[in-house]
Amino acid sequence: MTVASTDHSLETQKKTGASVWDLPLRLFHWLFAGSVAAAWGLGKFGPDVMTLHFWFGYAVLALIVFRLVWGFIGSETARFSSFVYSPKTLFSYIAKLPKRQASNWKGHNPLGGLFVFLLLGVIGAQAALGLFADPEDYINVGPLASWAGIDSARTALAWHGILARATLILVVLHVAAIFFYRLWKREDLVTPMITGYRKAK
Repeated sequence: MTVASTDHSLETQKKTGASVWDLPLRLFHWLFAGSVAAAWGLGKFGPDVMTLHFWFGYAVLALIVFRLVWGFIGSETARFSSFVYSPKTLFSYIAKLPKRQASNWKGHNPLGGLFVFLLLGVIGAQAALGLFADPEDYINVGPLASWAGIDSARTALAWHGILARATLILVVLHVAAIFFYRLWKREDLVTPMITGYRKAK
């Protein structure tokens, strides 16, 4: 994975009317969104639904493992190497962001690519910490809590909660970005994630 492998083809990244997202990536996206939302919501309701909370957490971890693998063997736009950009490219893209026109990148634009890594990192860490969490007022504890010891398990629980709030912030930013691109830049990001194709303009 190199910066050079992405920066040399910036023009080809802006093609329209072509396949954008493969089916496995689209399935991952919607299953991941649903699992994260379910795990986050169920985590707020207390011990009666914590078993479901854990199962959705396991689903999140499994999906992240899939995404990490698919990031190396998937189609062009699914591969991490297609959205690792140099700082120069990133800041150049940010500078042009206020322009009211679609950017039409074939895959993840520089800012979107950075967000993917951030989202996977934060949610992955949160879900992993949940495996070690031991909330004394809950019936269910993380399957690895006994390995961590009580102090470490309490620390894992605290950070699990902190990252849950960070996840909510990231999700809100993600949804806000979708509306920004749709309303301001006239770029539909949702339909391609459903159909796999971006309409030619």
